[in-house]
Order: sequence, then structure tokens, then C-alpha cells
Amino acid sequence: MKSLRNSVQLIGNLGKDPDVKEFGNSKKASFSIATTDTYKNAKGEKIKDTQWHNVVIWGKLAGIAEKYLKKGQSVAVEGKLVHRMYETSSGEKKYITEINLNDLVLLGGK
Repeated sequence: MKSLRNSVQLIGNLGKDPDVKEFGNSKKASFSIATTDTYKNAKGEKIKDTQWHNVVIWGKLAGIAEKYLKKGQSVAVEGKLVHRMYETSSGEKKYITEINLNDLVLLGGK
């Protein structure tokens, strides 16, 4: 049960090509994925609700993401939620929630 304490699994589509940065021998790739739920409201109208999720990958998986991931591609991701805060140069506090990936599966296509 230890692995269930902070674990998230999503299947979605990339909103953009990964943004890759190098730090010495390591790489960091970041991108967003969209997940969409469809349901009917009280009037019977079909509603699509799209949520965007920020994703961060480090190391070897970042290199794989850089080489193979493209905007619009379907992926399955597994990782943990991380909340962090930073301060802008004007002193404004910004809060970010992102998924730090442990595993990535490319779905469909080539």
C-alpha cells in the first residue's frame, strides 16, 4: 500500500511538444496533457469537461520524451503529485501543481 499514498495515473493527449532543458548530465522535460470527461447535465445536454495537467520528467525518461513525444499524441502517465510555490521578481507568490513522472507509455500511432 505504500505506493498508493501519492500516486496518480492519467491517460490524455499532449497539449504541446515537450520543453527540454539540460542540467549537466541530466535532462528535464515538461509538457501538459489534457484529460476529457463527458457527461450529460440535468437538461440532457452532452458536456465535455477538459482538465489540463502539468507533467515533469527527469533523466532517461526525459530523453525518451524529447525524442518521441509530439503535440496531440496520446500517452499514459504514472507519477506523484507535487505542489510547489515560487515568488516572481515582483514579489508575487505563484503556486504550481505538477505530476513528477515515474512511468510513461506511448499510446496509439507509430
